[in-house]
Amino acid sequence: MSYPSDSTTMHRRTGRTFQFARFAAALAWAVSSRLLSSSSARGLTNRFNMDAWHPLLSALFLIFLLAVGFFLLESLARRPASARSVLALPRRSSDTEEWLIGAALGWGMAILAVLPIALAGGLHASFWTEPGTLRLLFINILAVAASSLAIEVIFRGYPFRCLIGAIGPIAATIVMSALFALAQVLINGANSTGILISFLMGILFSVAWFRTHALWLAWGMHFAWTASMGILFGLPVGGNRNLSVLVDTVTSGRRWLTGGFYGPEAATLTILVVLAGLVVLVRVTRNYAWDYTHPPIVPGGYPMEVAPPKAHTSMEESLQSKPAPLVQILPSTPQGRSPDETPEN
Repeated sequence: MSYPSDSTTMHRRTGRTFQFARFAAALAWAVSSRLLSSSSARGLTNRFNMDAWHPLLSALFLIFLLAVGFFLLESLARRPASARSVLALPRRSSDTEEWLIGAALGWGMAILAVLPIALAGGLHASFWTEPGTLRLLFINILAVAASSLAIEVIFRGYPFRCLIGAIGPIAATIVMSALFALAQVLINGANSTGILISFLMGILFSVAWFRTHALWLAWGMHFAWTASMGILFGLPVGGNRNLSVLVDTVTSGRRWLTGGFYGPEAATLTILVVLAGLVVLVRVTRNYAWDYTHPPIVPGGYPMEVAPPKAHTSMEESLQSKPAPLVQILPSTPQGRSPDETPEN
């Protein structure tokens, strides 16, 4: 004998299993897309001798493949899908504002992480003024914008939403932040401090998605942090020094302050910077959280529409059908004298 509770529980388990299957398929597609996009961009740039364009083309190819693959997965699930929905970039009135706020927050965090190094005299910068530098600078800025979006789509986009449906928001945030940190280890060889900072960064960007249910804010933060560190300050970003074309900066000092060869993303001080950024993020997104994450308020109870009595209705109809009677207003008489008395001058 089956009970309703048993069928409900079975339905929930089936739904979670399906969501987890979608997450696994989306993650596998993301890994395959990254390999395919990198090899395709490498072949194209080698063919036309355009090595400087490889990061940008690779990121653009990756975004395209992610959009196509996630769209097909969503269509197979018989859900309404579009390129914007699977990329978590909905068109709305505040999308540009969200991106700019995220960029301002990422810029502020970068300043807060680099300023103590500068005050301690640990920044030693050199500048490049060779021909073609501005062109390479423009290409690198576009590459950082595209690559930061691709990373956010993978770790805070469609796979993240599928995992939320499977194991819940808190567990999904921890799992995806751990995967984000693991990717830094596999790609850049992060140390223990760098792993922790990458994990906290993953939580920060995940909270940005939860506050807005979109990637505009997280994308702006990710872009501004990477562009500020790598392009503007000329510092390593996750151990990568290939982003800088105008400024090349070498740091000296304690590793807890500078992060060593890996850059500020491996400095102990950056942990405090990320935590401070998380507090500011929650405070500046109060309106967005109310507008985009809270369900609409639906009035409860039952409608109470009582018809007026028939006598009242008929009286109103009779008054409307007859003209209103004329009313004569007599002049008032002051108290204390009769109408026949002549007033004194």
